[in-house]
Amino acid sequence: MLSLAVAALSARLLPLTSASSSQCYVALLAEPLRLLRSEPGLRRSCLYQALVFAGFSAVWTGVALLLTGPVYGRGAGAVGLLALVNAVTMVCTPVAGRQVDRRGPDAVNRVCFLVVGASTAVLALGGVGGAAGVAALIVGTLLLDVGMQSGMVANTVRIQALRAEVRSRLTTAYMTCAYLGGAVGSWLGVRAYGSFGWLGVCALVAALTAVALARHRWATRRTAGRFRRTAAPGSGAAGPIMAARAAATSPEETS
Repeated sequence: MLSLAVAALSARLLPLTSASSSQCYVALLAEPLRLLRSEPGLRRSCLYQALVFAGFSAVWTGVALLLTGPVYGRGAGAVGLLALVNAVTMVCTPVAGRQVDRRGPDAVNRVCFLVVGASTAVLALGGVGGAAGVAALIVGTLLLDVGMQSGMVANTVRIQALRAEVRSRLTTAYMTCAYLGGAVGSWLGVRAYGSFGWLGVCALVAALTAVALARHRWATRRTAGRFRRTAAPGSGAAGPIMAARAAATSPEETS
């Protein structure tokens, strides 16, 4: 009844609007796929977030199994308390945003991958159990959460700068890829824990992060090469101006 009442009030009070696009609904649903094909920066951001969120999901799936298993023998409430502690990482997003404004999304992505990679080493110590293991799980999940959330800020800034007129569709493509990565990460995390235990989950996250970092290094080196080739003919002020123009007009990579 309350839902019906809210629906009736919304129909009565909200202003009438017209569609912002002349495309049919089916075409709009397919638009994120077309953007993934045509926008290299979107593909790169989607890959980064899918890999990191896969690792994030794998860790939290494995943590639940670890804490409720024989090493700790805790209940589901212990997992909830650990997640509650990680709520403090929300304060990192404004800091990440300022760093993206100052240094650009690529620099923040690089740091985030390194932070996530470092978290796997700390998380591995969580398998020893006891107070030391709990401390390692707290610190490791905090680092993982900071890396994941800060990376999301950098990736969002990158995709929002691509095409202002289709930002909602860019976001749809990005978030879909991110959550697909998270679903796959949970699936892999269960299997890694079942086959190799907690260390298998940590190794899985490290491998996913290594793939993301390798892809990032390849992309940034390719972009730096474009800048050098563009700036070479100029001298003095002309070189930097031409390099900046190349950065604004050329894609970050071609595949």
